[in-house]
Amino acid sequence: MEEIFGPDGLIARAHPAYEYRPGQVEMARAVLRAFEEQRHLIVEAGTGTGKTLAYLVPAVAAATGRGMRVVISTGTKNLQEQLMEKDIPFLQRVLPRKFSAAYMKGRSNYLCLHRFKRAETSPLLEGFEDLNYFDAIRRWAKGSPTGDRAELSDLPEHLSFWRHIDARSEICLGQKCTDFDACFITRMRQRAQDADIIVVNHHLFFADLALRGDEYGQVIPDYGAVIFDEAHLIEDVAAEYFGQQVSNYQIADLINDLGLLPITDVELNRELNKIATRLGAMNERFWMGFQGRGEDGRVPVSSEDFARPARTGEIEPTPLGEAYLALDGALARLETTLDAMVEPPPEVENMLRRVRQIRFALACIVQGDDGSFVYWLERRGSGAFLRASPIDVSGLLAEKLFERVQTVVLTSATLTSAGSFQYIRQRLGLPTSADELIAPSNFDYRKQAVLYLPAQMPDPRAPDWIERAAAEICRILEITQGCAFVLSTSIAGMNALYERVAARVPYPCLVQGSMSRSGLLDRFRQTPNAVLFATSSFWQGVDVRGQQLSCVIVDKLPFAVPTDPVVAARQRAIDDVGGSSFYEYSVPQAVIALKQGLGRLIRSTTDYGVLAVLDPRLRTKPYGRVFLRSLPPMRMTSDLDEVRRAFCSASEMVG
Repeated sequence: MEEIFGPDGLIARAHPAYEYRPGQVEMARAVLRAFEEQRHLIVEAGTGTGKTLAYLVPAVAAATGRGMRVVISTGTKNLQEQLMEKDIPFLQRVLPRKFSAAYMKGRSNYLCLHRFKRAETSPLLEGFEDLNYFDAIRRWAKGSPTGDRAELSDLPEHLSFWRHIDARSEICLGQKCTDFDACFITRMRQRAQDADIIVVNHHLFFADLALRGDEYGQVIPDYGAVIFDEAHLIEDVAAEYFGQQVSNYQIADLINDLGLLPITDVELNRELNKIATRLGAMNERFWMGFQGRGEDGRVPVSSEDFARPARTGEIEPTPLGEAYLALDGALARLETTLDAMVEPPPEVENMLRRVRQIRFALACIVQGDDGSFVYWLERRGSGAFLRASPIDVSGLLAEKLFERVQTVVLTSATLTSAGSFQYIRQRLGLPTSADELIAPSNFDYRKQAVLYLPAQMPDPRAPDWIERAAAEICRILEITQGCAFVLSTSIAGMNALYERVAARVPYPCLVQGSMSRSGLLDRFRQTPNAVLFATSSFWQGVDVRGQQLSCVIVDKLPFAVPTDPVVAARQRAIDDVGGSSFYEYSVPQAVIALKQGLGRLIRSTTDYGVLAVLDPRLRTKPYGRVFLRSLPPMRMTSDLDEVRRAFCSASEMVG
């Protein structure tokens, strides 16, 4: 590792701006040892460590030296692109060992040739306002090497008809498809099969892990090791894929595809049309039963929503329960009709499997009788999603991941709370034998940053909180001349601060929701002295370097919303066994979130600025010490004059 990462090593000779980082070498050695000894490893590598190369180089050594395919799973699309477009090509040029790499995305990112050909002659797509892009997709599909919709950079990000032509697993015919050999998924998997290193994202990894062994589900080729970058995101993603889900989109797609079945029997077609009409009506009735619920986030669902004791003592369905029974009856009629077909074509077999899966998932959610799961409803735009998620994924991950894969490396800039990995170990089921390492950052936070905690701020629940916070933000922005992120824990809080601050400061103010996330970031980078007001999606995975971002202000400690059904269920599970959900779950989870938010400021050795947390609980509550011990060592003050002096001093020092 020293020969590669050292001051005169391979990387230093190939990269003129390379900086020797002891923490990077220490991490690379630990990862290599984990591969060689077939052990698991968890590494917190703060910003500036150079963790990407620190795990890539040992991964290449293991893949080429031991013939062990390595999967790298990331939490964000940006990191995937950085790996495939920058870091991996760089190592392919520099390292003496030659290796190959492949990039895999979720199946819905790819065009399905079979569905696309069928859609070209289908009247079901009529009415979509952006169908004028269909010809562009037709021309692109003929010459595309990957079928990845990311290649359609000139088309809108959201195409309303894309879900009718994508290659998601539930509609895949597998090897029975006439386009199987030409299929973009087949070709993607073949590239991965031939690769030493495979780059995926967490959603694809856990979708694959949950369905491994299913003819239609497994996409990622077998592997001997996996590296999770941004591993702090794993619990929520794994819970999503180890549960059940049904959406209004899913049933609507089923009805649409029913009309495209290649059936020549006139009587059977007439029967299927009747079923489709009734199924459409019952689907609409069922989801209308949730109207007014879940509009402002996720809400719990229980079996009592569908059936309750009557005066007679018997269990009777509620109106929503009656709508479910009608929907299930329509699905059952479709299942019986399809199952009775003699020598059905592959499309019918596929639809039968989809119907059974929808009925099974709906029954699991409606009955809601598994105490190890949490049941909830979520709305996103016009989509409604019913979900059943495991409350605790640690046992599932221990069984399906850590016991079956030789080496699992988990890394992120934020994995510890007060220097301990205990929280993440327990949440993910990491074996006690797994090694751990905190790799030191290459940044000098004492010189580059000052942490400002206002001396006199009211409790965040106080009526005058917003006004006092806005006034404090204005004073901070005057020192930094804008150039700031103001990060809020809620959309309502973000908008309230934006309305009050934007009218009182002479700097351009931007707010999340006014344009796309990428467009907003580009506008911020290009606008001198800009101030961006944002919420959770900007707390992580955002990289703005230099003077343009000289200040990060956090309004409140980012505790998870206690009324969220998943959060509430996790807390209740800890309390029920005698634990303290606040200190074992809420505090460490918020610590990691706060570290992510504050981590937006210092992204290079020449970055400098002010970190500010307006929540007085950081100073007044006993648990505030846990947060402060978890942050990088830096100057801390409650005096704005000292903030001004420190800011000027840091700008001169790094400038």
